[in-house]
Parts: sequence; C-alpha cells; structure tokens
Amino acid sequence: MTHKKKSATDPRIIRTRQLIREAFVELLQEMDIEKLSVNRIAERATINRVTFYLHYRDITDMMEKMADEMIENIEGIVLEHSLQEGQGPEKPSDPWPVLVKLLEHFAEQSSFYKVVLATKRTPVFTDRLLKLLSTLVRSKIESMGGERKLAKAGIHEEVAVWYGSAALIGTIVAWLKNDMPYSPHFLAKQFSLIRSHPFQELI
Repeated sequence: MTHKKKSATDPRIIRTRQLIREAFVELLQEMDIEKLSVNRIAERATINRVTFYLHYRDITDMMEKMADEMIENIEGIVLEHSLQEGQGPEKPSDPWPVLVKLLEHFAEQSSFYKVVLATKRTPVFTDRLLKLLSTLVRSKIESMGGERKLAKAGIHEEVAVWYGSAALIGTIVAWLKNDMPYSPHFLAKQFSLIRSHPFQELI
C-alpha cells in the first residue's frame, strides 16, 4: 500500500501525466477527438509510446483517469470548504461560498476546462461533473430544509436537483465559452440571485 501510494505521487509520474494532459488539451484545440492518436499525443508531449502505455491503456482510459482526477480536485475543494465552514462568519455577499471556490478553480484551469467542457465532444468530463453538481445541489437543498418547501410547492426533489444542476453546468459552460467575462464571485452571486428571484417564474 505504501509503495503504491509513493509511486502514485512520484514527481516523475506527475510530470509525465501533466505533459500528456497538456498535449491532449493542445491537440483537442486543433482537431476533433476522433482524429487523436496515441502517437500524436506522445509526440506532442515529447515522450514515446511506451511511456504513454505505462500510464494509460489507451486514449479512452486516459480520459477516464483525467476525469477521475478532475472530480477528485473538485471534491477536494468542496471538502476543504466544508471543513472551514462555521469557523467564521460568511460574508453576506457570498450566498454560496463553495460555488465561488469552484469557479475560481475553473478559471485557474481554464485552458483544460474550456476544451473538455465547452468546445469539444468529451462527454466523460461533462457527465462526471454533472453528477457531482447534482450531489452538491441535493446537499444544498437538504442543508437548507428545502425538501419541505419543495413538497409544499408540489415540486419533486429529484426534478429540482435535475433543474438546478443542469442550470449550474449550463452557466459554467457558457461562462467558459465566452472567455469568462465575469469574475467567479460576481457569477456565483448572479446565479444565486437568479435562483431566488421571481424571474424563475418566466423560465
């Protein structure tokens, strides 16, 4: 177990996977995913095919593992926020602080997220993110006692989760596609205001 953990965090492994990820993103900006090949990725990453296969079985496996890493990173941000929550008063301008942190993460890794979420057909990333956002939306509803309010209004919780998570991922994707014209804090606040405004009756 210790050896496995050590190997997974070996700086050389981390560096090689970073080179592969950067090559993957660069190539996706230049061509459709169907045209990607291990040879092209290895050449762009300045490694050989054998090195690629030491890390991934094929391109599908590579994307699956990248999606796993993406979700682990996002879950880490959510967990860190949960541990910090309650240690100090939240700012009134941060109605959903964890969303601000997530958007800051997307902005910091915008070259990756813009390609895999906003411009190319890579459903493995979108599907994984949508599933995670659904979990976050459900947790938000339950932490605020929203189930009773939804039931009183005749709304099924599952439908509310679908609606909220789809709206959230759609907003994030549009934000990335438009080169992030708003700050993470501003966008998070806008999203929160829209959700609580009578404007909701129009959509």
